[in-house]
Amino acid sequence: MNVASPQPRTPSEEIAGLVERVTFFNADSGFAILRVKVRGQRDLVTVLGSLPTVSAGEWLTAGGWWVRDKEHGLQFKAQVLKAVPPTTSEGVERYLGGGFVKGVGPVLAKKLVEHFGADVLGVITDNPSDLESVDGIGPKRREKIATAWQEGMQIREIMLFLHSHGVSTGRAVRIFKTYGNLAIQTVRENPYTLAREIHGIGFATADQIAQSVGIPKDSQNRASAGIDHVLLEATSDGHCALPLEKLKAAAVKLLEVPADTIEQALSQMLTSGFLLLEEIDNEPLVFLPHLRKAEDGIATRIRRLLKGSVTYPKIEFEKAVAWCEDKTGKTLAPSQREALRTVLTSRVAIITGGPGVGKTTLVNSILLILRAKKVKCLLCAPTGRAAKRLTETTGLEAKTIHRLLEVDPATGRFQRNEAKPLECDLLIVDETSMVDVLLMYALLRALPKTSALIMVGDVDQLPSVGPGNALRDLIESGVVPIVRLTEVFRQAATSKIITSAHLIRQGKMPELRTAEAGSDFYFIERDAPEEIAATLVRLVQDRMPKGHQLDPIRDIQVLCPMNRGSIGVRELNIVLQGALNPVRQGESVAERFGWRFGVRDKVIQTVNNYKKEVFNGDIGIVEKIDPVEQEVFVRYDDRLVTYDYGELDEVSLAYAVTIHKAQGSEFPAVVIPVAMQHYMLLQRNLIYTGITRAKRLLVVVGQKKALGLAVRNDQSHKRYSGLLSSLKESIK
Repeated sequence: MNVASPQPRTPSEEIAGLVERVTFFNADSGFAILRVKVRGQRDLVTVLGSLPTVSAGEWLTAGGWWVRDKEHGLQFKAQVLKAVPPTTSEGVERYLGGGFVKGVGPVLAKKLVEHFGADVLGVITDNPSDLESVDGIGPKRREKIATAWQEGMQIREIMLFLHSHGVSTGRAVRIFKTYGNLAIQTVRENPYTLAREIHGIGFATADQIAQSVGIPKDSQNRASAGIDHVLLEATSDGHCALPLEKLKAAAVKLLEVPADTIEQALSQMLTSGFLLLEEIDNEPLVFLPHLRKAEDGIATRIRRLLKGSVTYPKIEFEKAVAWCEDKTGKTLAPSQREALRTVLTSRVAIITGGPGVGKTTLVNSILLILRAKKVKCLLCAPTGRAAKRLTETTGLEAKTIHRLLEVDPATGRFQRNEAKPLECDLLIVDETSMVDVLLMYALLRALPKTSALIMVGDVDQLPSVGPGNALRDLIESGVVPIVRLTEVFRQAATSKIITSAHLIRQGKMPELRTAEAGSDFYFIERDAPEEIAATLVRLVQDRMPKGHQLDPIRDIQVLCPMNRGSIGVRELNIVLQGALNPVRQGESVAERFGWRFGVRDKVIQTVNNYKKEVFNGDIGIVEKIDPVEQEVFVRYDDRLVTYDYGELDEVSLAYAVTIHKAQGSEFPAVVIPVAMQHYMLLQRNLIYTGITRAKRLLVVVGQKKALGLAVRNDQSHKRYSGLLSSLKESIK
């Protein structure tokens, strides 16, 4: 039997009125729940519908029908909604005071309307200097109000334009800040630019706009943008390149065009130098040129380092070791002595090993001996937390790599390079497993010609989030002297976190029997995902804080194998936020990009922001929210960073984060959920990395079968790269 598709319902009634309150508005979908003072209605009416933008005080017209909701009563469900700026004094006051103009709250809005009446919007637009006649408004505030008003109107125009092409409007502020008055022109002429330059806008969104503005599906511009997108997506999976046939197949699938169209665009991109084709290990690989340049640059500079010898003052090894042991009160093990000898005589060396094997003792011994010889040493690490920990363990200042290389906030480029090298005789880089090929190349470019380099890292951890696998490739190439520490020292051997980590690294299951009192590692078996989630929340909210004197927000970190699913990052963050930091009466909140942010919430920066000097993976606490200025203030250790509401897509809640995001960080206590729903990501290096993030307490909650699968699975994701080949070529 054929069943006809339901026809769209025709609006049966029209209403109009003043928007008193925006109860809910989703900037991505445009869905809104509004409270409206409708002509002819005594009580406020709840209106549901979608529109690109809306503010309290606007005049609303709606076409739709009345529905009765069991819980919320009578509502007007709008199929057609239109909001326009208000014309009455009452509407203008509510409009200005409702947050549309940054810097104008209810009190100032009332003053402005009392002074100028309903014409105040025209005054702000045409004669902003007149605003200074209002008490409390000087030149600076007047300029701020006028600028915010103009920006608001331009952003509104962009929103309406995007909405007319069927696109969500959540990124309009960022589009405006990037292109200014040229925003709509840029979007019309080449919407694919958005996918490359605007955080949060992907190829699919740009392509949707392109189709709407009439760009043909088989155009060369679209084909080139699609190929570019496939390669950029590959870099987010850690690749520096893709095999030629794999790239073509992915582009054909993405764009749904003939292979000939892709081959023509690819040929043009290769001819013009936008892409590089190179055969590596008998496989043709297509590279983004800057990544291949970085790989070749790393190999070239490593070769130069290997050709040179250390320029330190003469060191009598045995005397130096005895003096060092006397100073520290620690006797170096035979393996550490040999490691020390290797490092002190090499221009470049790698120190690798798991937790508790003496990497810190070795680094401190190197620094003690060399600094006594007046060798100038610099220390760095990829993240703020890793740099802070390196400072604590060595007693010397350690900087993030970005800060050491003096990143230019305006361009994101490093000011330290061959022309302006670092000032040191030795550079020590910690947590090198996190350093991708671009950052490694930047470091090597800034290394002085006579300086030595020591890279410290655990090669068994997850590789860098960015493209490449620099540390592993350097080790596998065999060209660099390697110090591999394996002996777990006595004090560390009493920690079940450390002993379990080493068992997992060897592919063996850790001891999961009921842990004795005072243990630092517990496994709590739960089978169903909802049981895992419920147990995890109870642990974080109650059991761990009480039993171990931990702050549930600052000290306990939930680390998940993945983002999706009922025990993934997204769902657990919502549940944990509700349990640990519910909304308190009278406190402001900011709701943007699918998250609710409140004071005391733990958040994580998800992209590098050079202007703010906050980087992907930095974790902070929301300290203040200003709804009038539309700003959120986040405390990162000793720094307070300000975000406009429109920039909140750069952060997300951090009660739970992925294990990838936690690289380079350590936390007093860690909770890890494991279940078969994480099947695709359950790998040994993932679980090993998660476990080694815990300093004092580790709790794993979930299925023993899932943990066993992760421990056995050593098939790490292959990364397409040319670095290993370049390193081997460099010594032929």
